Amino acid sequence: MPVPSEERLSYGIQLPVQSQSTLYAEPWEAAAGPADLVEIARAADRAGYAYVAACDHVGVPRRLAPAMGTVWYDPVATLAHLAAVTERVRLLSHVAVVGLRHPLLTAKQYATLDHLSGGRLVLGVGAGHVREEFEALGADFERRGAVLDETIDALRAALGAEEFPEHHGKTYDFQGLGQRPRPAQPYVPLWVGGSSPAAVRRAALKGDGWLPQGDPRDRLPAQIARLRRLRAEAGIEGPFTVGAIAEPLYVGRAGWEVGRRTLTGTPQEIAESLRAYRAMGVDQVQVRFRSRSRAELIEQIGLFGAEVAPRLN
Repeated sequence: MPVPSEERLSYGIQLPVQSQSTLYAEPWEAAAGPADLVEIARAADRAGYAYVAACDHVGVPRRLAPAMGTVWYDPVATLAHLAAVTERVRLLSHVAVVGLRHPLLTAKQYATLDHLSGGRLVLGVGAGHVREEFEALGADFERRGAVLDETIDALRAALGAEEFPEHHGKTYDFQGLGQRPRPAQPYVPLWVGGSSPAAVRRAALKGDGWLPQGDPRDRLPAQIARLRRLRAEAGIEGPFTVGAIAEPLYVGRAGWEVGRRTLTGTPQEIAESLRAYRAMGVDQVQVRFRSRSRAELIEQIGLFGAEVAPRLN
């Protein structure tokens, strides 16, 4: 199953309900649950979305809970559940904080997910930012960048074709341990998240794609230029998927206050605005819709797929 084509602008969605930060969760999500998540994922599947995404936090400390909330579904369990009720949409971890776990454990979980889903996994990884999570799990917060660099190498081996993967590094060393089932895909795409200079460099040199962390439009061209420069200087060729996160969207004229940053209007108007991302060199754009209920969100997902998406390219 191919990743989004670099010849057209594809679109995916970070699922609601499964993460409920006060920065973006809608009020209705507080009372929502698994049934809502399933129906929303099915709607995205029907509407041609490239992926549905789930986040990763093991635990949120009290100091951050007022802003982040404590509702963060486990990404492997969530995506595996949704794999069973969808048909074609890809399953993205955006992002898995893989430095919290041994890479063999991460590989076992995500290889199984890819196997069960028929090869629909896109593994998004990031360094993480919550010190208390690392400390509680015995992971090194200060070295998380260096550990992530090595973990990506270890995951490349552990998610490859070999039944007995092998990796020898400063933090992790393993060989002679067989892991089956293997991923259904011959090559699991690995996208790197984050917008810091270190994260952009990591994405360019070690990833198959880049997932920005909320870069506004005016910052994207410089970030994309740096990605391309770093890859060219390193002599790295081959497909690379550049992502972006769009402003909040509402297709049509809302009869309620959707916020001044929300992009609203006719399908043509929204598509015209989003086409600017492709002109910058973006390959896939992550969308999020303002909504007051599950029904309104599903309607927005469908309207975007039917009326906006055909006008994106």
